[in-house]
Amino acid sequence: MTKIGDWLERPARDARVAAQADVVVVGGGPAGLSAALAAARNGARTILLERYNHLGGLASGGMVLVLDDMWDSHLREISVRGNCLDMIERMAAMGLARFPRSDEWGEDPAAYRRWGRWGTFDFHSQKTPHPICFAAAFDPDAYKRVALEMVQQAGVQLRLHSWFSQALVDGDRIKGVICETKNGSEAILADMVIDATGDLDVAASAGAPHISDSYITTTVFRLGGVDTEAAERYEREEPEAYAELDRQIKRVLGGSWGIWWMKTPLPGVVWCNCPHMAGIDGLKVEDLTRAEIVGRQHIHALVDFVRGKLPGFERCFVVDVAPQTGVRQTRLLEGEYVMTKEDVVQRVRFDDSIARGRDYYYPFRALLPRRIDNLLVAGRHYSATSQAQKISREIPPCMAMGEAAGTAAALALSAGVTARNVDVRALQKTLRAQGADPGDQTGRNADVPALAAYVRQAETA
Repeated sequence: MTKIGDWLERPARDARVAAQADVVVVGGGPAGLSAALAAARNGARTILLERYNHLGGLASGGMVLVLDDMWDSHLREISVRGNCLDMIERMAAMGLARFPRSDEWGEDPAAYRRWGRWGTFDFHSQKTPHPICFAAAFDPDAYKRVALEMVQQAGVQLRLHSWFSQALVDGDRIKGVICETKNGSEAILADMVIDATGDLDVAASAGAPHISDSYITTTVFRLGGVDTEAAERYEREEPEAYAELDRQIKRVLGGSWGIWWMKTPLPGVVWCNCPHMAGIDGLKVEDLTRAEIVGRQHIHALVDFVRGKLPGFERCFVVDVAPQTGVRQTRLLEGEYVMTKEDVVQRVRFDDSIARGRDYYYPFRALLPRRIDNLLVAGRHYSATSQAQKISREIPPCMAMGEAAGTAAALALSAGVTARNVDVRALQKTLRAQGADPGDQTGRNADVPALAAYVRQAETA
């Protein structure tokens, strides 16, 4: 008799060939979006597959509404450029992104009073208050809207509602993927495949070596009807009372960062990167289901509590809970090079660096699976130890990785070589020419990106 835990043999099923391209990117989150844009802009016929009805992944669907970890405090410069800055600039033009001007970066208490609740500070600094740096608070629907505009302008063929199912591998080379759709199984064929799933779904299916681990999981939410001025005034004028209340709130939440609510570009709407839950396996249906149930219990308990206790939150209400669960770590690639915590903390530079985080660098080898050719990885599931990934997995660096992976795929196809044999010097040169910073040069960049300078000039005009 069949019982739970047994394995059943499924009958083989045919899959209709639905599309074919030079490059297929699986996963339309920040890394996948950036990879698809880079591949298409460098001349490759590109398909982008996404399981949800929107692009942006944990930035938009997961509502992680600050683009940070893109400020190098040692060199005092913006370290992630390229597609990420383009995205910020486009959202800012809609009035749906906020960031501090270059003359406000630093330790001025007045700047912190203005920007602290936007989350645009160096959260790795031990100083109190944290120094203000370049980071951008944004609206999730703006990210979705801009992402769609960018892929259309770049000529990317977008296929939403497509759930990755299986990698198509011939020998040691990937040939495409199979997706499950409402129309049945569909095969998408390509010369190059980029795994931007966040969970290493494609590479694991293809047989690439990897490890699995976990980190805290979060059900992010937004509250409306908040008088942010009153809340900030209470925190400023009655710091001891606020600190005690804040401790009580965090007990209700069960787990939170130091600042549990932050401003958004929408008046009266705040976002809450909490509650955090440990012990959740982001690959298990049972655990993900439990996270949604428990997370919402904490959220509504918080609303009931703060309505009667916290000035400014008397009339707050739940606007929405993120449609994507905030999973931070599952499978991690064991690629041609495995980044360690020491690599990140000690700011190790690599000859084949192709992307930067706040003050750390990613080698091209960390995007390359062993044993499988023409498969690249970009995003939080890159080749790293669990401890290294926990401190190098933020959204802007993932966009930088994606831009590098997409550019590498296009250059490899143009040169007629496999992805692992791409000319890294040519890749670095191309990335820099298109406005990215691959981390290939020592010292500071000569310029402040035009985005920050433009905002300063506009506000002083």
